[in-house]
Amino acid sequence: MNDRQRSRRQVLRTGLGVTGLTGLAVLGAGRASAQESASGEFPDVPGMSGDRRANELWYRFNQATLYDQSADVKAAYAEINGHFGGNLPVTLREAWTTMYAEPGYPGNYAAFMAPVQRALGILSRVQLGVFDTYYPRRHGLLTAFSHFGQGTLFDPRERPGLRVHTMDAAPGEAPEAYHTWYLFMRAMMVLDIDTDRWRAMASPLAFTWALQNTALPAMDEINPPLPHRTVRALAGTWLPRSIGRLDRDFQSFPRPPAASAR
Repeated sequence: MNDRQRSRRQVLRTGLGVTGLTGLAVLGAGRASAQESASGEFPDVPGMSGDRRANELWYRFNQATLYDQSADVKAAYAEINGHFGGNLPVTLREAWTTMYAEPGYPGNYAAFMAPVQRALGILSRVQLGVFDTYYPRRHGLLTAFSHFGQGTLFDPRERPGLRVHTMDAAPGEAPEAYHTWYLFMRAMMVLDIDTDRWRAMASPLAFTWALQNTALPAMDEINPPLPHRTVRALAGTWLPRSIGRLDRDFQSFPRPPAASAR
């Protein structure tokens, strides 16, 4: 996979619908086997490691949003990329940072993203559809995000070099695409696109951001989970945060702010 494809893989992991995520008892990844959950529901994949349902979720999400896009999804991404002049992550982040400091925020951000509202609606429908397929009652979905952040999902079906379901990052470096992910969600919220679901997703996303910046998992090997106490501490810090607080937190790039007290 070349650098351009890797960058697109980062950008396309946007907008994961979640609602009703409460409680901290489900967050530890543990040394799970590939059949930890959904035993018999999905076909066996030799060499897979980690929660079986979570692996399937992220694999199918990648297929729907990147590797096997429908015509509608291709057109939506083309429209969004065109809006940002082909430099989506940087242009979006810089524009949002400027608008956040202005008195008209978030209305100014809504106006900025309004030209791609139709495209964002298509992506919202497709992405939420994947999540509803594998977690129809959304119970346990927070655990899937915890696995994602810790890098404990190894899937041999993915491309060599990127067989761990997590946000792409160079070895030992902080992932940069969580900001793109968050700003797509904020656009969904301010443009009234599945607003409640994206709003409920924001703090789990920030929690996942913090997990990965703590674990710094490898992209192509089985990673150990973080200690349960670390996962619980990060959950207690990030899951209760409001959208306003998260807007402030995501001013820090690419890592979460050093001082993360509530």
